[in-house]
Amino acid sequence: METALTKLVGVEHPIVQTGMGWVAGPRLVSGAANAGALGILASATMTLEQLRAAVHEVKSRTDAPFGVNLRADAGDAAERARLIIDEGVRVASFALAPSKELISRLKDAGVVVIPSIGARRHAEKVAAWGADAVIVQGGEGGGHTGDVATTVLLPQVVDAVDIPVIAAGGFSDGRGLVAALSYGAAGIAMGTRFLLTSDSTVPDAVKAEYLKAGVRDITVTTAVDGLPHRMLRSELVASLERSGRTRALAKAVVHAAGFKKLSGLTWSQMVRDGLAMKHGKDLSWSQVLLAANTPMLLKASMVEGRTDLGVMASGQVAGVIEDLPSCAELVDRVMAEAHAVLERLHGYDSPHEVPPH
Repeated sequence: METALTKLVGVEHPIVQTGMGWVAGPRLVSGAANAGALGILASATMTLEQLRAAVHEVKSRTDAPFGVNLRADAGDAAERARLIIDEGVRVASFALAPSKELISRLKDAGVVVIPSIGARRHAEKVAAWGADAVIVQGGEGGGHTGDVATTVLLPQVVDAVDIPVIAAGGFSDGRGLVAALSYGAAGIAMGTRFLLTSDSTVPDAVKAEYLKAGVRDITVTTAVDGLPHRMLRSELVASLERSGRTRALAKAVVHAAGFKKLSGLTWSQMVRDGLAMKHGKDLSWSQVLLAANTPMLLKASMVEGRTDLGVMASGQVAGVIEDLPSCAELVDRVMAEAHAVLERLHGYDSPHEVPPH
C-alpha cells in the first residue's frame, strides 16, 4: 500500500512504531522495520554513546529504513543530530517541536524530520519551519497527551497543513488504518500495540497488566509530573493522587534519589530539568522532582518489571488488545485487515496507490 508516508521514508507499509522510552530499543525497532513498518528508536533514556551503540545494533539487524526519536530540548541535541546524520539514519522524530535551525540542519543532510504534535497550531508551526511530516496524537494516546480526540484533531490538522500527516492515538488494527486514511492521513503510528508484541523487551509481568486492563483501567492523571499523563491505573498512581503535598514530596525525593544515581545528574540539574517541563503549569515541588525523574518511574516498570513502583504509560487502546503477536505478525494482520475493509467497502484494488490527501 503506497501512500505519501511510504514514499517519503521508503517503507513498505504506512505504519509507524513510535519511540517509547525504555521500550523502543534495537530489538523492537528492527522487528518493526523488518516487518515493513517504520521503527523509531527512543533515545531520550540513552547517553550519546548508548545511542550510537543502539543505532549500530539496529543496522546490524535490518537493512530497512528506521528513525530515532530525539528530545529537542536536550542539552546535547546538536550532538545527537550529528550522530543521526553521520550514521545515515533515515528519520528524526521529536516529541517536542525542534527549532527551525535544527530542522534545517537535518533536512540539509537528507534526514526526514517528523515531529509529534497535539494541536493544530503546533502542526502549522513546524510545517512552516520545514518539517517533512507530522505525527498527530489525539487524547487517546499514551504518555503525555492532550484532551482532544483523534477523530477531532486529525481532520483539523489534515486540513491545515500540506505535508503528510500520520495519525496516532487509538490505533491497533487495519480498520483504524482505513479510518485514518479516510480522514486524509498518510498512515498510522502505534505505540501501545507495538509494546504488546513478542518482540518488545517489556517484562512479561508488565505485559500481563496491560492485557488484563479494560478501557476504564487506563486513566489520565497529573499526579505524576503535573502534566496530563495517560497510563494504567495502579497503586502508585492512586497513592500519588491521594497523598498530601508533604507525603508526595517524600515519595518524590525517594524516586528522585534513584534517578540521580542512575543518571549521574546533580540535584540542581534535576530540579532545573523538572522546572523546564512545567510548560506553564503550577507544579508542586513533588511534581517538579517527579517531572525530572519520570524516566526512572518508567524504567522501574518497563525494564525492571516493578508494576508496584513504576509508571505504565498506555494508550487507551490497551483496553481492547488481547494478544502478543510478533511485529511481523502484527503488521501482516493490520495490512490484511485494511485491504479486506477497503475491498469490501470501496472495491479497492490493492496494487493501486492510495490517493494522497
